Amino acid sequence: MDGTKSAEPSEFSSPLLSTESQGYGGNDDINCEEKQQTGTWSVPPILLLTTLVAVSGSYVFGSAVGYSSPAQIGIMEDLNLGVAEYSVFGSILTIGAMIGAIISGRIADYAGRRAAMGFSEVFCILGWLAIALSKVGWWLYVGRLLVGCGMGLLSYVVPVYIAEITPKNLRGGFTTVHQLMICCGVSLTYLIGAFLNWRILALIGTIPCLVQLLGLFFIPESPRWLVKFGHWERSESVLQRLRGKDADVSQEAAEIRDFTEVLQRQTEASIFGLFQWQYLKSLTVGVGLMILQQFGGVNGISFYASSIFISAGFSGSIGMIAMVAVQIPMTALGVLLMDKSGRRPLLLISASGTCLGCFLAGLSFFLQDLHKWKEVSPILALFGVLVYTGSFSLGMGGIPWVIMSEIFPINVKGSAGSLVTLVSWLCSWIVSYAFNFLMSWSSAGTFFIFSSICSFTILFVAKLVPETKGRTLEEVQASLNPYSTKR
Repeated sequence: MDGTKSAEPSEFSSPLLSTESQGYGGNDDINCEEKQQTGTWSVPPILLLTTLVAVSGSYVFGSAVGYSSPAQIGIMEDLNLGVAEYSVFGSILTIGAMIGAIISGRIADYAGRRAAMGFSEVFCILGWLAIALSKVGWWLYVGRLLVGCGMGLLSYVVPVYIAEITPKNLRGGFTTVHQLMICCGVSLTYLIGAFLNWRILALIGTIPCLVQLLGLFFIPESPRWLVKFGHWERSESVLQRLRGKDADVSQEAAEIRDFTEVLQRQTEASIFGLFQWQYLKSLTVGVGLMILQQFGGVNGISFYASSIFISAGFSGSIGMIAMVAVQIPMTALGVLLMDKSGRRPLLLISASGTCLGCFLAGLSFFLQDLHKWKEVSPILALFGVLVYTGSFSLGMGGIPWVIMSEIFPINVKGSAGSLVTLVSWLCSWIVSYAFNFLMSWSSAGTFFIFSSICSFTILFVAKLVPETKGRTLEEVQASLNPYSTKR
């Protein structure tokens, strides 16, 4: 295919547009051809390297989230901070993430995916250095805010970039590695922080930032972003590198180009411009999943797990170790199953498990209030939180980010991604802030509320969330936004 030639609007020949009237299912011959092509795709070393460099940012995300817990005692003693002052330090990370989320889509759209990751790491490095060198509380806050801004950028651009570079048969699993690396970052920071000074721990936080910053020089730009800005030859060259030298990428390259050309006739949508009929379903799915993910209680449970176990009459340290032991293997299992079972089944199983876990934890506190089964209720609380953690890690933790990266057309992806990411961080802050107040009101009631929200998530997924497994990004986006692709 000659990358310098542009197909005329009336002569689109990509499989996406030629099967539009059939709901993008295509006829049997096309399906067979696609299956054969999928089967020939291997995993070239450059695709693995590119993904590893991208998810180094996810590890940075996790290390930032995990830092405040092991560093708390050291920082409060060395800088003479009170509980209220340290609470500001912990919570300002989320404020920074919301700021980063607002600008993430625009930076990723206009500067490119690699540049956006580079900007995020500059923020994070400066933030970690400010924390490590702090002599007063204000420098701590500035550093934490900068790290938060970097996190907000990373939480959007990493899953989007991975989704845009991977073939459809590997996209789900590769994108979910983002969540796995976040878990690894949190867990290893907890572990390392138990033995090291808080300043050294902050300096260690710069290492994965530098790894990604240097690695960006060796990985390609997203082929879909290149097409959006008219770099067709370079896009096809990058696609060939990512698929392997023996792969036939002409069909995929033509589909990306044709679909992007249709969308480029429309203006770039601002965040307010997203609220149009043609983007309604994508926006409902993307925003809805993020709201339900956070209001299911994940940050309240993960941030205050130790106090939950202690309130239930169980050892906080043993409970935390058990949570880490469950979290990473279940997230890894989700990565392995993503492109085999599909997104929807994993989401349904995950939401059902979180519903059950919250119900069991709520039941434990309810029995405590009634002063019954005192020997059983701590074990029930532990079991409930572990069921919740494992189930969330299996699907609800990572899949909403995967789907967010798949469902928005490239002409609105920046604005839509910024909005979805901002909603996620805002809801995260609301739950984190309100959790202790809710627990003071009623521990049992808090978990029963979370369980009810998780049960609603099951209905939401069953009724509205599409299955994106085995479909190109263009097929997914056109089926969800049919009016945006009319010629």
